[in-house]
Amino acid sequence: MGIKAEEPLNITFEELTKYLGAEHAVYIEIGDGTVYYITDCNEHYWRVQYTDQLNEKGHYVDASELVPTVGEFIDLQFGPRNLTLREVFPESKFYASVKQ
Repeated sequence: MGIKAEEPLNITFEELTKYLGAEHAVYIEIGDGTVYYITDCNEHYWRVQYTDQLNEKGHYVDASELVPTVGEFIDLQFGPRNLTLREVFPESKFYASVKQ
């Protein structure tokens, strides 16, 4: 788990899947100000995590199910509003996950 970069990425929806495949993680700030962490799990499964909730190990808590492909992940519902990345993309900013 990296830390959120200060400057947002300039990325299109079409570039998002390629970015995730190359970088394995990104922060997303949706329109209401909520920040989530998008990451893979051992490079095989994808998930969205809450950044304001930590488990007993100090890791973010999952806000979605795990799915095996980025294609499935784009349309996976997450968070309390059950929206997808495709739905929230227009109102969102993405930030690199910077390794410490």
